[in-house]
Formats: sequence, C-alpha cells, structure tokens
Amino acid sequence: MHRLIKRGLMFGNLVEVASPVLVERYNRALEHLTGKRTALKDFHIDVSGFSPEIGDELGDDLYLNQGGCNRQFILLTTEQKTAPLLNAKFSTSREILKHFIEENEPQLFALTARDAVAGELVNSVFSVASPERLFDIRKLVIEADTTEGTLRDADALGEMVDRFKREEDAWFGDVLIAEMIGLAKRTGDVTRNPVRLKHMEFAQENFWTAHFGGLYLFRGVDHPAVIAKEDKAALGDLPIKHVFDFDDRNQIAKFLEYNDLVEPIVKARGIDAGAILRQKMDFIVVDAAQDAGVDLTGATRRDIRALARDHAEHLPEEYHGLRRLLAWAEDGAPWPRITSDHPAYFYTLRAADTEDRDLVNMMLAELAPKDVRQLFICHKEVFYRLYRGWSETKKSFVADFLEREYQADKAGARAALFGHDAPMEEPTPSPRVREDLIQRVGPWGAVRRER
Repeated sequence: MHRLIKRGLMFGNLVEVASPVLVERYNRALEHLTGKRTALKDFHIDVSGFSPEIGDELGDDLYLNQGGCNRQFILLTTEQKTAPLLNAKFSTSREILKHFIEENEPQLFALTARDAVAGELVNSVFSVASPERLFDIRKLVIEADTTEGTLRDADALGEMVDRFKREEDAWFGDVLIAEMIGLAKRTGDVTRNPVRLKHMEFAQENFWTAHFGGLYLFRGVDHPAVIAKEDKAALGDLPIKHVFDFDDRNQIAKFLEYNDLVEPIVKARGIDAGAILRQKMDFIVVDAAQDAGVDLTGATRRDIRALARDHAEHLPEEYHGLRRLLAWAEDGAPWPRITSDHPAYFYTLRAADTEDRDLVNMMLAELAPKDVRQLFICHKEVFYRLYRGWSETKKSFVADFLEREYQADKAGARAALFGHDAPMEEPTPSPRVREDLIQRVGPWGAVRRER
C-alpha cells in the first residue's frame, strides 16, 4: 500500500490532529463514546473521526463502528466534510455525514470552537447479525452533542426561559433562577445565540453493505432485488422475491434493464465512448500480462497496445468483445452480439442518470473488476482488497496510471467517464501528510501490524 499512500491514492485528505488541545478534545469524545483513550500525540481522522493510526494502536479498526451497524463519529472541525470515510460498512454513510455537516455548518463551527461533537448514525436496528435484519433498516437518524452536553443543556435552558416568562411567580423562584444561571454559564445566551442542530432523518431504501460478503439491496425500484457478491444460498430466506448472486449474470442484466438503471457506453451522450473502451481494453491487457508474468514496469499506453497486437490470441474474451464493439462504434463494423453471458457484457455498461447511479456504478465496477480505474473510483473497498493480491509489476503500473491520468484531474476524469453530474472526489493531501501517514500507519495501509 506504500505506493498508494505516497501518491495520495489511499488515506487521501484525512484531517491532521496535532495540537494538544484537539488531541484532548478527541480523547474526551473517544472516552465518552467507547471508554477508550489514545496515547498518540498526533494522528489523522476521516469524516467520521476514525483514525487509522488509533485503530492500529487499539488493534481495532472498528473502534467507532462496533458491529458495523450504527457508526459513531467525532467532529473536531467542519473541515472533516471533505475527508473520505474509511472502513465503510454502508455505501450511504459518507454522504449522510457530509450532508449533516454541511446542513449544520454554522452551528457545528460554533460548537467545535470549544469542544468536540460526538454522535452516532442510528439505524432502525442495532445489529445485523443475520441478512434478514438488513430489511429492518428503513431510516437513519443522527444523534449528536458535545462531550459536555451543550445541546442538551441549551434545550433545558430554553425550557426554563419559557417557563420563567410564562409563570407569574417565576421572579421569586430562587431555585429556577439559580439553575438558569448555572446552565447559562455553560451554554451562553440561548435566546440571542440559539445553537440547535437540525433533526435529520435519511431514508435507507437502496444501498450497498459490506456485511455477508457484500450485498446490494434495491428496494426503492419497480422490480426490487438483492444482489450478493457471494453464494446467495448462504443468505437463507429473505423477505424479498428476487435474490441473485454474481453468478446470475442473466438475471442481474434483466434486473438492471427492467429498472432502467443502465445504458450502453456506446450510446451514452456526452462521453468519448471509443476512448473509454480503449482504456478498458488496456486494463484487460495489463491483467493478462500479469497472469503471464510480463514485466510492466514503466510501460506506456503504446507498450500496452503493442502487447495486445503481439499476443492477441492469448487475450481473454472480455478484450475481444470490447474490440468488436469499438469496431462497430468507430469503423462501421457489424453490431457485435454481446449478451449477458459474455464476459465483456458488464464492461459495456454505465449507470443511467438516476438517483441510484453511484450505487449502480459501484456494482458494475465489481462485476467488471479488470477495469481498475472504474473500480478505484466507484468501489475503493474492493479495489484495495484486490490490489493486495496483484503482482508488484501490476501494482506499480496501476498506481502510476491513477496518479498520472486520474489524480491530476479527478473532476475531468469522472465527467469523461460518467457524464451526468459525476460526483466530486476528495482533494489530494499534501506530500508531507502522505509521508507522515506512511510512517505512522505503515506501508500495509489499513491492515494492522502483527502483534
């Protein structure tokens, strides 16, 4: 993982916590939520306040997400809104946290000027011990307060103020007045400067979860289904009519078509379909070269295409299917019949412009994993897992490519690939922060040291 961290492709844009004041605030919040403290004097945190260094120190990468269901969070600054979410268990969590910070930014700015804000993303359930429990998740509510209970005290003070104004004899209530004065010392003047966070609920209809090997749950579509990465039989009986796994290619293709969730790349507007197909073909060649033991160190795009010409007969069907599709798109060749049984099928699609386009692109990336650029953009968890198993030469090639042709212009690359309002990626951290993370977390990335 050293290459990825050094190039800003892993742990990108984490927030540095280095001052003693912020470290102590973090420790108060950490102890408030988990009963634990860190001995580290500086570290980095993601949008939820999770720190890979502290995870390594505690030997627990889920110290803010026990059970992987209701993610806890620690906010030290509103700058966390641009940070990534590490070890995500649900695809919706980062956007929910980001939206929460943006919607309450003035209030959170005021609160974090004095204390850390600690809270939890509370699902409809508190455990997903079995797959059917996922269907009980209908909404998510955010609960948050400072470690000193500022918001709780502010609400109590507000009620006392209302009572003081309402009751005729309140002027003579020494106990009430004393309580108001005591709370006001901690909260300030809530009548002039009210600090309240918006009550926020988020519907959880369609999402991905890392539980049970990885599941895509689509309930808010015309034809609902669960799509599992691994064997669907292991899930048991689920309260939904259609359950597929990645071996059910025909059924997944029909599901995507019936719900109008995808469109062919060659028929999509606003993108250079030929360039996208060529790049996918290059990645397939790289994968085949790895399997053949070919050294790709320093290989250019021209070198990759020379490999394809010289070894065309040894390339997999994904390559040849995309080659025929490219010939149709640019040279007027006959339309290639690429059915869902064909290995190239899911490489030919992208998400249609719907509310679920990010989730659909995420699933397509996992169904077509040799396209490492789309996999990195749309499904980092799977990208990092597969990266660990690649040869050193493929790791080097992919890291160099992503730094050169994606990292330099993320917005442009995403727009070229996905067209319609492609979501922005997080900014890249400075070289100093990258080197510090390598030293603190180690080249193994999110994998803990052996103890």
